[in-house]
Amino acid sequence: MQEYERKQLLERIGRESATLGVDIPERIDVQGTEADLQAFVFEIKRRDTVPPGERERVEEAKRNLRRERLERKERIEAGEIPFEAGEREADAIIGIDRALEALENLGRESVEAEAERQEAADKKRWMNFLKQALGHDDDGPQVRGP
Repeated sequence: MQEYERKQLLERIGRESATLGVDIPERIDVQGTEADLQAFVFEIKRRDTVPPGERERVEEAKRNLRRERLERKERIEAGEIPFEAGEREADAIIGIDRALEALENLGRESVEAEAERQEAADKKRWMNFLKQALGHDDDGPQVRGP
C-alpha cells in the first residue's frame, strides 16, 4: 500500500461523518469469532431499556468491538496490507463504529427529546418564580391583610 493510500484510509475512518448512512454489518469477525452483529444490535435496541441481565453482555460486546476496531486500524496504520484489503478493513471499521454508536446510545434520550424536557422544566421554574414574585399561590391571588 502506498503512503497516500494509507493516509486516505485513515482519514476516512477518522471522519466524524463516516457512519452517516452506513448500515451495521450483518456478520463480522470480532476477536476471532463470527458474530451476527446487526441482529444483536437490533435485538438490544428494540427494547426501551437494557435489562440488568443483558447489560454485561452489551458492555462485553462494546469492549470486543472497540478492541477489534483498534486491531483493524493498526493493520491499516502499519501499511503492510494491500490497498484493497485496507479498504475492506476501513469498511469494517466504519461498520463497527456504526454498531458502537447504536450501542452507546442505548437508553439515552434523543437530543430533541432532551431539549423538549429541558424547555418544559425551564418554563415550570419560570412560572413558579413568577407566582412567588407576584404573591400568588396555586389557588389564585393571595389576599393580603385588611
